[in-house]
Amino acid sequence: MNTGTPVTLESSSAQTLFDAITGAGYPLDPRCGRRGLCRGCAVELEEGRVAEKGQEIGAPASVRACCVDLVPGVEVVVRVPERLAVRPPMKVENGFECLVGFSVAPTVPPTPGRPFGLAVDVGTTTVAMALVDLNSGEILERAGDANAQQSFGDNVLSRIVHAGTPNGLRELQNVLVRKTLLPLISEVCARAEVSAHQIAGATFAGNTTLMHLLAGEDPTGLGTAPFTARFLETKRLCGADIGLDFAGAEGSLVCDAKVILLPSFSAYVGADLTGGLYATGMSLTKQTELLVDIGTNGEVVLSHEGRLYATATAAGPAFEGGGLSSGMRACKGTVARLALDADGKIVTSEIIGDVLPSRCLGMCGSAYVDFLALGRSAGALTATGRFDEGAWRRLADPARGNAVGPRAYCFGGYASITEQDVAHLLQAKAALAAGIDTVLACAGVDACEVATVYLAGGFGMHLVPEHAIQMGLLPGFRPQQIRVVGNTSLAGAMLALIDRPALAEMERLARTATIIDLNRQDGFEDRFLDHLCLP
Repeated sequence: MNTGTPVTLESSSAQTLFDAITGAGYPLDPRCGRRGLCRGCAVELEEGRVAEKGQEIGAPASVRACCVDLVPGVEVVVRVPERLAVRPPMKVENGFECLVGFSVAPTVPPTPGRPFGLAVDVGTTTVAMALVDLNSGEILERAGDANAQQSFGDNVLSRIVHAGTPNGLRELQNVLVRKTLLPLISEVCARAEVSAHQIAGATFAGNTTLMHLLAGEDPTGLGTAPFTARFLETKRLCGADIGLDFAGAEGSLVCDAKVILLPSFSAYVGADLTGGLYATGMSLTKQTELLVDIGTNGEVVLSHEGRLYATATAAGPAFEGGGLSSGMRACKGTVARLALDADGKIVTSEIIGDVLPSRCLGMCGSAYVDFLALGRSAGALTATGRFDEGAWRRLADPARGNAVGPRAYCFGGYASITEQDVAHLLQAKAALAAGIDTVLACAGVDACEVATVYLAGGFGMHLVPEHAIQMGLLPGFRPQQIRVVGNTSLAGAMLALIDRPALAEMERLARTATIIDLNRQDGFEDRFLDHLCLP
């Protein structure tokens, strides 16, 4: 299907095809940090020729734009797939359920003329922000957007590597502050009809790598064993230290605005989990409870008999669409829900923004979870994730995909699922499920003994818990145990901002948890291999 946007380009000097396309106004998605490891910038070369490592490639050809150069003086025509050329605003989860009581005794106290504070969740993929009245504790406005650091890769390891290059750390900090945080500050202030110079300070939560990049601290020790952080404790800075001293239409954020970074558990269990643990009230109950935050790193904290056990799994970006043929993060035009009939044919769906199926751009993680769960129960998928031959053959075109190329289940305009997609999803599922099983085993707990499983994060908000259990993402649990709580990282940042004792308790929790290194745990590898199959 020859769809997408044709783009004509010409270069008078050597430059990558990626730079030429993005310079022409088409923001490709280099999820691997422009290392040629994904297809986030794959385009069709329709006319002309390009060069890869000195070897010319002529049209027609499919190329990764970050891997090839334009040939000086040669005009080319490339077709940019619509799902890459059209980038609707990302859906950012900034809602949360706060399950712990709090008082209004601000860690950042209001001063005359400066009665407001910011609570911020800095995620690998997205950033969520809340503007808070420090006198009342009321959230006045919320906003969210993609983390602009994604141009350096969709995972923390890519960013750690870039931080180790000359000027890389400063570049990553500036991109986060200038292209994400400052526009969001302007947005929430404009909505609330206040000026940025009225902000007394801000609290930030996020994974350990993102806290380092925000603070301008070298994160390279987090990238290799023994995974050493420059800091884990609460970090107190001022606005000027991280570049939050700008002049905008609504005023200037003063240089001495207080900036507080929440404490982290370890190199890979960050302040987002510290805040989430406190916001759910898990540390205050005698029940056995589990917090699971599903993202690029699946983070898990168990509270059992007064002890905390925490770990992180390298789930990768698959549940956020990374590395999948039609994978996209949640935005207008992406399939969020799907269902299958008895023969395994995709028959219904929910598309964000009420877009017609014929115009859908791709699929987000929740829809892939639906497919794995329902495809297995309908007989469309085998236990190993392969397409059942008979079920696939019974599908009529175009539901079966193209006659050539990988076998695929297709739906609507640009949504398809291949067997390779299923393999990637099973690896991500196995990493998280094996991590959960290992944490429970270390504490001597069975899944049935857990009173509540708190499902945190934007991805968790859109999952059907029954499907997550059915396809093995939450192994051994029952739907009645699952409680979706939203962006608990943002909730923790908000509580740390307005309730001084809350921050003190987070600091205590971060020091007392038992950190489980999965690579050193007997049985983790066996559990991972077991979970590579569908139940």
